[in-house]
Amino acid sequence: MGLLDGIMGNASRLDPANAAREYGRLLGRGEQVQAAYQLVRDAFIFTDRRLIMVDKQGMTGRKVEYHTVPYRAITHFSVETAGTFDLDAELKIWLSGSASPICKQFGKGVDVYEVQAVLTHYVAK
Repeated sequence: MGLLDGIMGNASRLDPANAAREYGRLLGRGEQVQAAYQLVRDAFIFTDRRLIMVDKQGMTGRKVEYHTVPYRAITHFSVETAGTFDLDAELKIWLSGSASPICKQFGKGVDVYEVQAVLTHYVAK
């Protein structure tokens, strides 16, 4: 991930095996990481059971909030591809009971179609 993408808040892809090692304490028995993305300090992880969002807080990032979203709570989502002048792609996820979506920005190195495929596979079950 480039420094500029990190500063701008754009996500880059993480290897699922590395993500499983780094965040293994969050995973349930037999839970598998399917895809993972890293922001400067934050991450979001798609497993075969849920979406895990890691939010490092404060200046040092020592305080961390782990937010779990079961796929069944996702009512709909959208993926906006990058354009000519807007080089970022965007993912929006709406949860039941919430009017505002969760929004994540992706840099040009992330395949947003892959993200959509992962969500489609688990949300459509």
